[in-house]
Amino acid sequence: MGSPIVLGIESSCDETGVGLVRDGKLLGHAVASSIDEHARFGGVVPEIAARAHVHAFNPVVRQALDEAGLRLSDIGAVAVTTGPGLSGALQVGLAGAKGIAYALDVPVYGVHHLAGHVAADTLEHGPLPDPCMVLIVSGGHTSLLLVRDLARDPIVHLGDTLDDAAGECFDKVARVLGLPYPGGPAIDRAARDGDPRSVAFPRPLTGPRDDPYAFSFSGLKTAAARWAEGHAGRELPVADGAASLQEAIADVLTRKAVAACAEYGVGTLVVVGGVAANSRVRSLAEERCRAAGVTLRVPPLRLCTDNGAMIAAVGDLLVRAGAEPAPLNMSIDPSAPLEYAALHPLAAGEAVAVR
Repeated sequence: MGSPIVLGIESSCDETGVGLVRDGKLLGHAVASSIDEHARFGGVVPEIAARAHVHAFNPVVRQALDEAGLRLSDIGAVAVTTGPGLSGALQVGLAGAKGIAYALDVPVYGVHHLAGHVAADTLEHGPLPDPCMVLIVSGGHTSLLLVRDLARDPIVHLGDTLDDAAGECFDKVARVLGLPYPGGPAIDRAARDGDPRSVAFPRPLTGPRDDPYAFSFSGLKTAAARWAEGHAGRELPVADGAASLQEAIADVLTRKAVAACAEYGVGTLVVVGGVAANSRVRSLAEERCRAAGVTLRVPPLRLCTDNGAMIAAVGDLLVRAGAEPAPLNMSIDPSAPLEYAALHPLAAGEAVAVR
């Protein structure tokens, strides 16, 4: 008999995602996004996101089960994002996960959202090599990690963003360029008609005295805003600005990631997160990895952005590794650092509940 089917639930931001995984295989998944409700505000509104999760939760669970040809009673374990993310949004997912686990009398596992992004690649390319280098690039996070056994070992941070993440830079500059939210896809589309060498945007923290693996995109955002301001009264060459910004971000991300592979003797680079869907980040990573003799792994586009399949993938790894389920009084941690894949925070002052 194989491992139990794991139901994964993701609700950290504006996507309600549910996935079903067993023995590393994706059986089905579904996602409902509330992004259209946030677009007119130029960013995610926490209260709107939480309300959207409440309305979407049951239909998305049913859609994922239907896609997999399963019933709720087939579920043998539940995994849920417990942080980081928007507090109200996380609470909706956790409440739903606890309700399902209680009704089915199955264990529940708390999962760190970023570990989910790492595990997403396993659903397409199989187990992660031990060790591997992981570049996480998303709307709120940019990190370079050394990963061994994702289910058992601590995750080593080689570098993180000091201010804006790459995805934040895309969103904020897109607004300056008059492009819609979300900014990443909009800039990627606009860049197709632009010249990436037309604007000499800076490459932050790439000097000889800088931290080799830290990231900073706040200055790049400001440089793009100043460039746009310099065209006051004239037509703004949006395509050129988008292409040049995209090139600067892709250059910094891939340069540092490939350099880390060389320094640590790691032969595989895994690029994950929403910004991993960016066409230039993917193509430049392929080019530089090929030149350095490094194997590149990037999840398919449908698994780059937030989804429940990636959370189910972590839950599946934890189950197969014999990890302890979460206590019944597990809570959330909206600002949890990434240390381990499992994340079982407790409310302040509470002790671990006995199952």
